[in-house]
Amino acid sequence: MSMSGAMSAAISGLKTHMQALNVVGNNIANVNTNGYKAQRFTFKESVYNTLNAGSEGTDTVGSTNPQQIGYGCSVGTIDLDMSSGDLVATGKDMDCTISGDGFFLVGPKDIDVNSANALKSLTLTRVGDFEFRDGYLTDGQGNVVYGFVNTTGTDTPGMLGATDTGMISTDLVPIRLPMRDMGSGNPEDADYVAPGGTTYPGVAADTGINVEADAADDANVQGYINYTNMSIDANGKITCTNSDTKEVVVVGYIALGNVENPNGVLHTQGPYYNAGDAAGAITVSTPGSAVTGSLRNGMIQVDGATDPATNLLGGSTVKLMTSFLEGSSTDLATEFTNMILYQRGYQANTRIVTVTDTMLEELVNMKR
Repeated sequence: MSMSGAMSAAISGLKTHMQALNVVGNNIANVNTNGYKAQRFTFKESVYNTLNAGSEGTDTVGSTNPQQIGYGCSVGTIDLDMSSGDLVATGKDMDCTISGDGFFLVGPKDIDVNSANALKSLTLTRVGDFEFRDGYLTDGQGNVVYGFVNTTGTDTPGMLGATDTGMISTDLVPIRLPMRDMGSGNPEDADYVAPGGTTYPGVAADTGINVEADAADDANVQGYINYTNMSIDANGKITCTNSDTKEVVVVGYIALGNVENPNGVLHTQGPYYNAGDAAGAITVSTPGSAVTGSLRNGMIQVDGATDPATNLLGGSTVKLMTSFLEGSSTDLATEFTNMILYQRGYQANTRIVTVTDTMLEELVNMKR
């Protein structure tokens, strides 16, 4: 290995230590970012030049060991630490954080739930800054939250079967408010329906999509219900009070998604992750196993076919903590320690470049 080899090794060290410092800088920059998962950087040795492969011993001499010279270092891994962060109190009833493993499932309203790999097309997040906008439960970035909706007003989770007429549906759909009834009949009639009453959404068996999505779908309803006291409990149950009738309305339950390898999710922009190949299959549950049974719609499809591994709603003991958001998992003490180590490593590699340059200069000057 020539002196240029020493310089090449030092240059690889400079590049790798700079990448390590980039990871530390990103972790520190996100020390107060809700739901942020700190990254861990590891180094690995680079290629080796084998000068002597070594030999076996003989009757007269012993064996010899291999002789190899390395060419520096490179990035080993950049891992996500998916452990839960600290709780950050917000005082908002609709904010919630997952007390344990799992992710909230969010996506657009109009996802094709019967398409192949529909479940994996949803986005994963740990940040539960939820509120209802335009009738749908959304997160802070406007993505619609998925879960299980109430279809008749009876809070009986886990009703199954193709002929099921309601209660808590086991179709995984965007969570939306019930509709506001126009009212019908006369007050003295037995079948009288007061204006402003709650009309719960159905879930179409052929598509798995919420029906009565707006007032135009049903002449007897007008927009979404007027409500007060909207909240989410530890089991992900969303309740409110119908302002017109004063009845307590169970809107539905928030779903959670779990993957086989949480550290294998692919970080996208902001607090979102995709469940790529490294993450493994997604299983769906609700906090505290509040809704049980089988997923009924196309969300269970993988490569166009039903996947038994994701067909059943998983048993979960995880609960939600309401009025809290998850804080960053950045540990400043660890990051500052790593920053010092990487800085010194970078400085040491610059010295190799300087010394090698001095030696090359001496070599050039030998002819003078």
